[in-house]
Amino acid sequence: MEIRRATFNDIDGINKLLKQVLMVHHNGRPDLFKANAKKYNDDELKKIISDDRKPIFVGVDENNHVLGYAFCVHTQHKDDNILTDIKTLYIDDICVDSTARGQHVGTRIYHHVIAYAKSQGYYNVTLNVWSCNPTAMKFYESLGLIPYKVGMEQIL
Repeated sequence: MEIRRATFNDIDGINKLLKQVLMVHHNGRPDLFKANAKKYNDDELKKIISDDRKPIFVGVDENNHVLGYAFCVHTQHKDDNILTDIKTLYIDDICVDSTARGQHVGTRIYHHVIAYAKSQGYYNVTLNVWSCNPTAMKFYESLGLIPYKVGMEQIL
């Protein structure tokens, strides 16, 4: 498997995975997530792919089929009243094709993101995980991630 920055040619494969990850969230929280939807349309994907501050890394097989991705976003709070100026690489979304799970695709993509972040001088890498997705939580914990904040709600 090769891991590289996404190109416009990867959009169909990314779309397939965007639908898969949305269904995981929909199944866990149908009150919040629509069925059969996706987070970005093709024009939004093209804009993100072109933006160096929002790199998308894809893992592809020998036929250039997308097996997994990590959407990343550069964040930094310069001159903030309370936060330090550290550079954070936020993983906005990470997904492995359901047919490729168990093959360490996600682990390899995550390690690629970590290497990229280190090479670019980031202080840390962060992500959010929905509590309705315990499989993802276990995966992230197996990679050494630890909780650094918790979102809570009360449904009215």
